[in-house]
Parts: sequence; C-alpha cells; structure tokens
Amino acid sequence: MERKVKIHLTYCHRKPERSFFWRGRQFPACARCTGIHLGYLSMPLFLFGWFHLDPWLSLALIVPTYADGALQAFYNWESNNRRRLVTGLMAGVGTMSLISIAGKAIGMFILHLIN
Repeated sequence: MERKVKIHLTYCHRKPERSFFWRGRQFPACARCTGIHLGYLSMPLFLFGWFHLDPWLSLALIVPTYADGALQAFYNWESNNRRRLVTGLMAGVGTMSLISIAGKAIGMFILHLIN
C-alpha cells in the first residue's frame, strides 16, 4: 500500500495580499519579485557602460530586500507591497551591477591570459 504525503507550501507569490493585480488578474510573482525582475531590466545600462556603481554600493542595494524578507519570516512584521517593490527593485539593480562588474573582470582576466 502506497502512502502519499501531501505537503502544503504557500509561497509568497501565491498570496493575493503580497501581489499586484492588473485588470482583475493577479501577477504571477509577488511584489518583491516583481521589483527584482524590473531591476533586472537595468542590465544594459551597466553592460554598455552607461551607468556604473561601486561594488559596495551594489551590495548595499541588495541588503534591504533580505532584511525586509528576514524580518517578515522570523518576526511578527508585515511589510507592504510598496516596500516590497522598492526593495526588490533596489536588489535587482544591485544584482545586475554586481553581475556586470564580475563579467567585465572575468573578461579582462581572459584577455590578459590571451595576451
């Protein structure tokens, strides 16, 4: 006899109070992840050198998202969608900045090895 264990996990993305709605339809991602994904759109700014951030500032942009998420997860704190969106946007931009910094460093390292 096979026994099935049903695990019920409620992800943030599926909670209506943590998501945005457009024309009566819920976004597939929560407000924080929506901000992160919007921040990812900044990649061309860094990749083509139109905008530069210090690596430490890039890291500092990511910290509020994790702080907000950790406060919600471990303490009796409920964030709002505006804060989730803004901190997510900051994290997305910071992440793209770090990725472009790392990518350029790796590219320069490879070019140095070739020459």
